[in-house]
Amino acid sequence: MSPSHKIRVLVVDDSAVARRSIMEALSHDPELEVVGSACDAYDAREKILALEPHVVTLDLEMPRMNGLTFLRILQEHHPIPVVVISSLTPQGSANALEALASGAVDVLAKPHGGQSLGELAPRLAYHVKAAARARRAPRDAEPAANTPGAGSETLLNVSNISPRRILLIGSSTGGVEALRFLLPRLPAGLPPIVVVQHIPPIFSKNMADHLNALCPYEVREAADGDELRSGLCLVAPGDYHLVLTNGSRGYRVRLTQSPPVHYCRPAVDVLFRSAAECAGRFAVAALLTGMGSDGARGLQALKATGARTLAESEESCVVFGMPQAAIKLGVVDQVAPLTQMPQAILNALVQPVPA
Repeated sequence: MSPSHKIRVLVVDDSAVARRSIMEALSHDPELEVVGSACDAYDAREKILALEPHVVTLDLEMPRMNGLTFLRILQEHHPIPVVVISSLTPQGSANALEALASGAVDVLAKPHGGQSLGELAPRLAYHVKAAARARRAPRDAEPAANTPGAGSETLLNVSNISPRRILLIGSSTGGVEALRFLLPRLPAGLPPIVVVQHIPPIFSKNMADHLNALCPYEVREAADGDELRSGLCLVAPGDYHLVLTNGSRGYRVRLTQSPPVHYCRPAVDVLFRSAAECAGRFAVAALLTGMGSDGARGLQALKATGARTLAESEESCVVFGMPQAAIKLGVVDQVAPLTQMPQAILNALVQPVPA
């Protein structure tokens, strides 16, 4: 790739060691060019104006002005894709989710224990490239008064839904905010819901807790052996694949740390493929915004069993990669923008299950 077509990256972190490590990790990717670094928000402001990067990586814990405040100012006055690189702490997780709500495209966890940024280099480069392809997709993140999850009269009779139905949702870049839009707009009383969102450990629990406060049903991070039931939404924990299995009273989940798929763990394909085996035609699966092709082959496996398949349309995706890959395979029954996805899911759930 010629230098003029490379993705220009600015690294912002108050730690000189972290800056060097991130810059070194990104420099190995031929599609990326690290054009500079900054030690705080004020330095970053000047560097952004001078260097015109395509993507900024941003630490949230910095002196003089914290990264969250800087992010909000940046998105208001000089919108640019931002990948947050945050500490693996409960407070760091809460701040990272707030950063996503404030306009960050993606969030990565800083290395911990024996890890190094060098080991995470391919994944870091992957997320930076996803951010470069991202576009702003403004949404009202809170449920509107006339949406199913907000307590209005739902446009379907949930008693008509087969008791073996299950709803599967997969998402990646832009997915945290997409889920924050979608899930609260689904009513109570639905079949079990399982969500795989590409997100680091600890962050996934905070995301589930936040969604639980917004939704009219229980949302929590999945634990190994959990039994699924109506009115429960389980979110795959970061760094674990979630596999659906048949239990004595319905579906159960199994968590594994088998190798990452598409650089991701959890991966949507792992969930969808397992659901094709144990739920088959009873499943309804929706593939939302995200870079790459994770979920497309899994959706193909589900479609082959008679499951209902949905994908988010390009107009509302932050990154159209994952839905586009499934659409190109010809395995999507319906393509809908995020604003229409709640009703599309409800309509799919009440459709008769194929014989």
